[in-house]
Amino acid sequence: MAFVPRTTFPPLPSLPRSYYLGHHKAGLSKMKSLLSSIDLIIECRDYRVPLTSRNPLFEASLKERERVIVYTKRDLGGGGGKQDAIDQQIISKWHEPTPTLFTSAYSPRSVTALLGFLRSHAQKEWKLVGHRLLVVGMPNVGKSTLLNSLRQAGVGKGKAAITGAQPGVTRKVGSGVKIIPGEDDEVQGGDKKGKKDKIEAVGGGVYLLDTPGVFIPYVPDAEAMLKLALCGSVKDTIISPVMMADYLLFHINQHDPTLYAEFHHPTNDVVELLKGIARKTGRLGKKGVEDTEASALWLVQKWRSGLMGRFLLDRVDEESLERKMVEEMNIVPSLNQARRVERERRIKAGRAKVGLR
Repeated sequence: MAFVPRTTFPPLPSLPRSYYLGHHKAGLSKMKSLLSSIDLIIECRDYRVPLTSRNPLFEASLKERERVIVYTKRDLGGGGGKQDAIDQQIISKWHEPTPTLFTSAYSPRSVTALLGFLRSHAQKEWKLVGHRLLVVGMPNVGKSTLLNSLRQAGVGKGKAAITGAQPGVTRKVGSGVKIIPGEDDEVQGGDKKGKKDKIEAVGGGVYLLDTPGVFIPYVPDAEAMLKLALCGSVKDTIISPVMMADYLLFHINQHDPTLYAEFHHPTNDVVELLKGIARKTGRLGKKGVEDTEASALWLVQKWRSGLMGRFLLDRVDEESLERKMVEEMNIVPSLNQARRVERERRIKAGRAKVGLR
């Protein structure tokens, strides 16, 4: 009998819908206070979730300044084929006339293209004190990695920002890091093979300020929360690893069920798949019982690293962004409303555990 993948994912009313932490709020407040001294905002979004990684808080709080939208982790969201190119064209049209670029940590050319754009922007207005840029985005979207890549390509220096696999590594707005030299600097940039090219200087230089990731105060859609969890925007302890793996399996089956063929035949049963992974990879507990949670985290990490398929979790078409914005206007509540809804959800979940109605 032919395998038929699920076409919908079951609703999850008890799923946590918030990850808006104290340093998110403090970071956003600090960003707003710096706006008067910022020349350009680089807003980062995860290419795997081009709609879901859009934070309306930035639209409301940072709209005073010109910006460029950068989609990170492009290599993890597409295989570089025809559909990948079409998706990028559509996404770019969403934001016109705002410039849109796509980068990958493993593509020096994409980083160089962004660096060239930033240099051209700074050249429009010569400043002795240098240009100041602010990079913003959801947690773990790749802001610090992008900063380090730009610094390496622009001034030939190593890491200035700490990076990590889990969100929350950057908790404060950093001081400016030079990514393009000033005219009085003698800096050589180049690639890792040692090839050196003179980097074109601009005025007093271009400085980039790293910031903590800022989460959405409340996520009305359970699937959106699962997408953000899969991409690492919330800590892996917030949502059950097995639930994340189940949602990932739902998407894998829609793209290519053979991706996990060495562990199990095509299936919609995540527990059976995880048991197969546990037996194959040796993730076994006492008396040889399969550790499904450890296997679930292993599966999720494989996808995050691009070894279990490279595809988008969001649907991309010409009307997608417009639908998302309408949804935000009609559904996304204020921060106080979000807290009340989340508090009510926790109360209901607590009552359900003790059998109350």
